[in-house]
Amino acid sequence: MSTFLSRLGRFSAGHRLVVVGVWLAVFAGLAGILGVNGSGESAPETIPGSRASQALEVMNREFPSTEAPAGGTLQLVFAPADATVTDPTVTAGIQDVLTEAASLPGVQTVSDPFDPAQPFVSPDGSVAVATLTYGDLSEDGQVTSYDAALALQESAPADLGVELGGNLVPLGAESGPGEVVGVLVAFLVLVLTFGSMRAAGANLLVAVFGVGVGLVGVLAYGSITPIGENSIILASMLGLAVGIDYSLFILSRFRTELRSGRSVEDSIARATGTAGTAVVFAGLTVIVALAALMVAGIGFITEMGMAGAFGVLVAVLLSLTLLPVLMKTLGVKALSKKHRRALAAGVLVDEDATPTRGFVRRWGQAVVRRPVISLVSGVVVLLVVALPMLSMKTAFNVPGGTDPESTERTAYTVVLDAFGGVQSPLIVLAEGDDVASSTAALEDQLAQMPGVGQVIPAEVSADGQTARITVIPTGGPIDDSTEDLVHQLREDGDSISGIHVEVTGETAIGIDQDAALADALVKYLVVIVLISLALLVLLFRSLLIPLVATLGFLLSVGASFGASVAVFQWGWLPALVNAPQGDPMLSLLPILLVGVLFGLAMDYQVFLVSRIKEMHDRGLSPKDAVVEGFSRSAPVLVAAATIMTVVFAGFATSTFSVAASIAFGLMVGVLADAFVVRLVLMPALLSLMGKSAWWIPRWLDRVLPHVDVEGHAVDQAPVLVTDDDTSDHDARQVTHA
Repeated sequence: MSTFLSRLGRFSAGHRLVVVGVWLAVFAGLAGILGVNGSGESAPETIPGSRASQALEVMNREFPSTEAPAGGTLQLVFAPADATVTDPTVTAGIQDVLTEAASLPGVQTVSDPFDPAQPFVSPDGSVAVATLTYGDLSEDGQVTSYDAALALQESAPADLGVELGGNLVPLGAESGPGEVVGVLVAFLVLVLTFGSMRAAGANLLVAVFGVGVGLVGVLAYGSITPIGENSIILASMLGLAVGIDYSLFILSRFRTELRSGRSVEDSIARATGTAGTAVVFAGLTVIVALAALMVAGIGFITEMGMAGAFGVLVAVLLSLTLLPVLMKTLGVKALSKKHRRALAAGVLVDEDATPTRGFVRRWGQAVVRRPVISLVSGVVVLLVVALPMLSMKTAFNVPGGTDPESTERTAYTVVLDAFGGVQSPLIVLAEGDDVASSTAALEDQLAQMPGVGQVIPAEVSADGQTARITVIPTGGPIDDSTEDLVHQLREDGDSISGIHVEVTGETAIGIDQDAALADALVKYLVVIVLISLALLVLLFRSLLIPLVATLGFLLSVGASFGASVAVFQWGWLPALVNAPQGDPMLSLLPILLVGVLFGLAMDYQVFLVSRIKEMHDRGLSPKDAVVEGFSRSAPVLVAAATIMTVVFAGFATSTFSVAASIAFGLMVGVLADAFVVRLVLMPALLSLMGKSAWWIPRWLDRVLPHVDVEGHAVDQAPVLVTDDDTSDHDARQVTHA
């Protein structure tokens, strides 16, 4: 592979217009598909096939009902602090607000909470609820109508305690200044790493163009088949982060080759053949980790994994083709002024033969000298950060809106406290040959169950074999009491002779979806651990290194989970996090963090340990090999991890909960894995294990294929060398030892 990639890099550098034209054609083609088909609809994030979903299908078939209002509904919730809603003065004030509500844009009907036929007043008279029903609204109409209703709520007399429940405007990701700041900080890190604004600009340009191609590709697919917004978020986040990192690895090697005295073309060929091979392997690892999300068997999770994998694939391809075009254009200007002067003076630098100096080498030496202290300290830090994970609570969605401080959530909570789970009822579906005769006994049984607030009498289907009973729980849809009630209903599903009971409704479906994602996480973790062990055994021809690397990855994941719980569930760091806090973790977050962090952790493991193994294979003692390999690979790893951290940190400033929580979890995971696991725990463990770190049974060593992840085949293969400053020199065949 390394030889092929070397030739690909040389070809791209020699045919710059062709490569640029092909990529522009790809972008234009994808944009054309998107333009022809339109943006398409967002796919709902549901998990079909659960018990609640199957029961819902039966209910819809046996009890066909009119469709919900096309434009949705809102609630005006009245909860006066110092009076009851039945007080004549308060009642009059409520009627004035409802009269004004009837004239709001888009409103078709306004219910009267005091209507004797359908009252909506709490038993103690503390709360009254009116429903605003809207007609079919355009996207602009949704915003206009909701803003008008919100203005009415804000201008209503304060003594009525008016809150506005529901939301007409679909939730969506909001971009903010944080993403831009993250990119700017990443550019600054690149400038400091390269000492050249031109090289930093080329690196960032490839990454940003990759994000553009990846996003247009995902959106083009979404114009044909509905795709969720979270898939778009993940593709853009990952595409930018790995795009910067992969170009950084290749560009760093290109600069090293230039400083050793090679021509521009040779430097490009060797950079794409060596660092490019590692990039291909790293990218494929991330792609495999994301594609493996399909083992969860959940459609929208698979969709998110594929979207992220496509973004990573684009980043890999661009780093191997478009980046050589820019490296050829830059030539020796990719070096800093200091290095260009040294090169012009004939001062050449052989990285492998030149002892490294600086902070990173001293850090590696300190870890190797005190491996036990380093190991214990690193593990303790990660375990402390991971501790909040023990109280992690997940939910498929958060009822009442994602912002605990909003009027929408306040209205939801007021109604929940006054009426129980009337906003999220459970639907009990009873089936049997003569179900009508058993409904009374079933209703009595339901009324006696813990967690039941009210039982609404049954409706019986036309054929008399199905009955629908509405149960109002005492708690909300994500309360433990409601979840226990659903499980108890299913356990008692056959307790009455002749009928079978199932439970459905939005609340039961959400509980099933949360459970399905928890089961999928366990299954996915097992798959990821097995992939990790097999992959690293193949690469490093060792049994102990894969084991400790995988354990380190699990510690990183634990730290990511723990920090996410502390910030988003417990509400820590409110000054730094713009997204709403205080809610359970979204159910999809853990499985996504595991998939993405696995790919990134394997990247860091390969870039760090492969260099240490190379030094060990050259005959250095285990500790010397750790120091030398660490000091040569760690600087680029630190730069790459820093860039990923600031990019994810930028996305973490979003006000959109899903985007912010994913980005924050990835940011903490990268910090934990790169700066603690790979830069502290791994060198400490390798130092303690000594030669046994590289032990592998002979029979296994014989059957395993050799993987040249560092591209060493390029060192032995003949390459076409040309002078870099002029194109009219004759090419010549040389072989570099």
